[in-house]
Amino acid sequence: MADNIIKTLFLAFAVYVIYKLLFARKSGLILMEMHFKDGRMISHKGKIQDRFEREVRALAKKEKLTCVIRAERSGSVHLHVSANVGDNLTQQIRNLFPFEYYEKVTADNSKKVS
Repeated sequence: MADNIIKTLFLAFAVYVIYKLLFARKSGLILMEMHFKDGRMISHKGKIQDRFEREVRALAKKEKLTCVIRAERSGSVHLHVSANVGDNLTQQIRNLFPFEYYEKVTADNSKKVS
């Protein structure tokens, strides 16, 4: 009886560890996100620089893109573009993206206690 309980606890612990390793990937803070469908921006989140937005919209309209462009900060700023976009278009988007605009360190005053 005790052997079955120990085996069950060990199995439950092993499943928990495997789940955490596979699915509990910690992503960074999402700075901005743009969703395109058939060349039109259908939604966006976050603070997007005007020039970048104009140029990416023009590129998406020209190429009839359906994708998601996401910038997140986990230490440094990373730009993620959907996998269904070709490598040359991904590189064009990376060249347009203003990394220096998002890498500025901003003070978070929301957690200060006076």
